[in-house]
Amino acid sequence: MLAKLALAVLPVVSAVLAADNCTRSATIVAGDTCDSISSQYGVSTFQLALVNDAEIDEDCDNLQVNSTVCLGIDGQDCTKVYTVVANDTCDWIIEMYGMSNDTLYSNNPQIDATCSNIYIGEVLCVDTTAFAYPAYNESLYEEVAYTYLPYCSSD
Repeated sequence: MLAKLALAVLPVVSAVLAADNCTRSATIVAGDTCDSISSQYGVSTFQLALVNDAEIDEDCDNLQVNSTVCLGIDGQDCTKVYTVVANDTCDWIIEMYGMSNDTLYSNNPQIDATCSNIYIGEVLCVDTTAFAYPAYNESLYEEVAYTYLPYCSSD
């Protein structure tokens, strides 16, 4: 009985701890996906996964209606974003937003060196200021990018 109670309370404790430095949040509604939340609230898909690593699973299929997700944390909240469409390239995004190659990759560390893993619907941080994100769960992003969503290029 005590174990069941502890397991039931753990998500609440985790959410409260995350809320301490959460700068903004959103309430999940029916039909939400990580990319739709990112697009609607102006947060990169990477940042959403990063700040909710303990609550959102690798497939982003455990979102619970009426639960709250953190959209950004103090000092690491990119709000200038772009949603990837067909035929986008990193070079085009860099040119369009007047940012350096280093800044694009710093703010979106999930992008591989050849920029071959960005996908349609992914929301990228396009701020010209680089954010210092902590280490992240690469498998959380790669599982989504390589398995479930269409790529931009037509290779």
